[in-house]
Amino acid sequence: MGAMCAVRMHEDEVDIDVSLVGRLIAWRFPQWAGLPLRRLASSGTENAMFRLGADKVVRLPRHPRAVEAIDHELRWLPRLGPGLPAAAPEPLGRGEPGADFPWPWAVYRWLDGRNPVPGELGEPELLAGDLAAYVTALRRIDPAGGPTGYRGVPLVARDPFLRDALAQLAGRVDTEAVTAVWEEALRAPEYAGPPLWAHGDLMAGNLLVAGGRLTGVIDYGTVGVGDPAVDLIAAWCLLPVEARGVFREAIGVDEAEWARGRGWALSIAVIALPYYWETNPPVAANSRHVIREILAEAA
Repeated sequence: MGAMCAVRMHEDEVDIDVSLVGRLIAWRFPQWAGLPLRRLASSGTENAMFRLGADKVVRLPRHPRAVEAIDHELRWLPRLGPGLPAAAPEPLGRGEPGADFPWPWAVYRWLDGRNPVPGELGEPELLAGDLAAYVTALRRIDPAGGPTGYRGVPLVARDPFLRDALAQLAGRVDTEAVTAVWEEALRAPEYAGPPLWAHGDLMAGNLLVAGGRLTGVIDYGTVGVGDPAVDLIAAWCLLPVEARGVFREAIGVDEAEWARGRGWALSIAVIALPYYWETNPPVAANSRHVIREILAEAA
């Protein structure tokens, strides 16, 4: 997993440590009190993660805007997980807000695996096929009654946020080239099909691999229905250029959807970069990686 950030990433982030989590476990799940507990190194921006014993993990929101995702995930994982080819988190219990911690939190079954690293994939084309199988399986799950995806909306909704971030990045990235690629993505036809499920955040930090193959996908806080093009972001966030075609062909993506997917990958990277430039080096490094990959592809 990525290196744990030593500084706060958000002004309203709360302090979470082993002592606090131990008290919460003893209060809400006394049957697990006394199990070994340690904080996991992670570059995650929304939640703090602690391993509990040999087969459990505790997830707590770091700041108020991450709170809703806990109940969202707990609601939809039981419906989605059984239909997916890669393991999904299995909720074991919901922690209630209390005197020591003001928000809901959760305990899940531990999933083995490690986060893949761009540029260090052992079997990139096989991994591309695994990712395509996951995306395809998720899209096939009945969307009836599903929530609107946080990132299942038209790409133009990202425009003001991307342009604001670009203004902050002047002199640090090629803003002219980024703008050209972004505007090309905005010209792509909007999605006109039925709403489909999408994970919404298929970045390396939310993927687990073993032996070069996809074994698990975590963090379903952004899952929902809408335009599923956002799940194509893995093509630029993780896969090398020679594996992108495998991924695209296996899903069956047309030019318009591919352009929207590229636009999502670019917008996520650009918007995150100035915010996390100093506070989360792994996220900032991956954002720069995505921007380089997309600009190289466009050259």
